[in-house]
Formats: sequence, structure tokens, C-alpha cells
Amino acid sequence: MNIKNILNEIEKFDPEVSDRLDSRRETIRSYTKSAGRLALAAVPLALGGFFKKAYAGTNSTSSIVDVLNFALTLEYLEADYYIKGVATSGLIPGDRAKEAFVIIRDHEKAHVAFLQTTIQSLGGTPVTKPKFDFTAGGTYPDVFSNYDTFLAVSQTFEDTGVRAYKGQAGNLISDNTILTAALQIHSVEARHASHVRYKRYLRTNDESIRQWITNKSTAGVGPSVQASYNGEETTNQLGVEIVGINGFDISMQDATESFDEPLTMDQVLAIVDPFIV
Repeated sequence: MNIKNILNEIEKFDPEVSDRLDSRRETIRSYTKSAGRLALAAVPLALGGFFKKAYAGTNSTSSIVDVLNFALTLEYLEADYYIKGVATSGLIPGDRAKEAFVIIRDHEKAHVAFLQTTIQSLGGTPVTKPKFDFTAGGTYPDVFSNYDTFLAVSQTFEDTGVRAYKGQAGNLISDNTILTAALQIHSVEARHASHVRYKRYLRTNDESIRQWITNKSTAGVGPSVQASYNGEETTNQLGVEIVGINGFDISMQDATESFDEPLTMDQVLAIVDPFIV
């Protein structure tokens, strides 16, 4: 999620970021076309060097560092969650399930490393990692002792990430190469969310837990995470009502499942605030 958010937020301060990275388009493209999960996780690390060259000697450094430090705080949250979850003995049942969360953990760790490297290369200081309370003040007291709770919180983090990612998509539309790289990483984040939702379904056989968001349903997680799903009930896209469009039998459920609605930075901050001490 956050790599695309970073690029989008940078464009707010520096609309010419696409031009600055233009000479390195082919290198970016070669990384984003590489196969395998590890290659995708390595993309953020490679981009760190590009930013160092792109912004050397500019006046945009201070604002860029502020944006990157904001993103770094969010990545600390996600990385620490999966680091602790994977390391907790007996929490994740089965080798295949644990392997999947190891992969997700490594993606988030790669994002943290990228942000720290980029901030330092711009002459900034990476923000100190805050203390996290993954119980969210006692809302999820068994988050690391109950696998179902762990999955529920993971789903919320991932679903929120996908929406936050989409929230900045329009800012990259002018540069196909960067947009492509960002959306490829975004697709991995979306698969994280889908995987976690599928794991929850397998444990319950609850048909309401789908691999995508329906209406503004939390898929059984409950009202404590409703803010992550509010707005997903939207059925009107760019002024076009999707329900029953052109006489087709398109229900509200169908329409809401077809699109993820964006979240703003302020909305994301409000959502993750209970997890930060």
C-alpha cells in the first residue's frame, strides 16, 4: 500500500517527480516485471536509490521527508504486527499458514527498510518507531493468543491498506511507468487481504466472509473496525449508478463488491491511532 501512497504524496509536493525519475524508467520496469514474491518485495529497496538521485540538490527534501516519515510510522505498525505474530509460538496453526504470514511479514519489513534508506539518503532522520498496542487499548486482548482474533485484526489492516492505496491512485495517472510499478505492488497488498479473508472463511464456513468487501460489512469482525469499511456501500461511480445499470440485474451487493473506495490520509490515521501508544 504505502509505496504507492508515498509516490502519490510526493507528487503533491513535487508535480515533476515523474520527470525526475524519467531516466530510470527502464530500471523500474525491469524490477516490476521480475517474477516471484521476493522480487516484488525488493522493488521498494531499489526505488530508494532512485529517489536519492532524483532529489539531490532540490528544495523539496524537508516536505518529502515528512511524508516518508508518516509512511514509515504506518509500516512500522504493520511490520511489527506480523513479526510478533509469526514469532508467537502456537499462534498460527500449520506450516502453510505460517509460511504465508512469513511472506507478508517480509514484504512489510522490506517497506520499512526502503523508507529508512530513502529518508537517510535525502538527509533526513527516520522517525523513531513508536510503541504499539496491538490490543488497541484492550479491544483485542487475545490478539496474539487467539488465531481468529489475529486474522480479524490482520484483515482490517490489509483492507485499510488497500483502500489507502487507492486513495492516491489519481495522482499517478500521468505517469504510466510509475503507476504500473505502484499498482503491481498494490495488487500484492490486495492479495494479502484476500488471503486473510479466505483463511477466516475456511475456519468458519461463514458465507458472509468473502475474499472482497461487500457493502460496508466488516465480515464479522464487528463495530470496532467499522471505520475501515464505511463508504464501501457506495454504488455510484463517476456519476454513474451501478445498481441496475442499463437494465442489467446488478444488485447493491454486486455493485459494492466491484469497487474498493478510497480512504484519505486523515481517515487512515484515525483508524490506526488506537494501536499506537
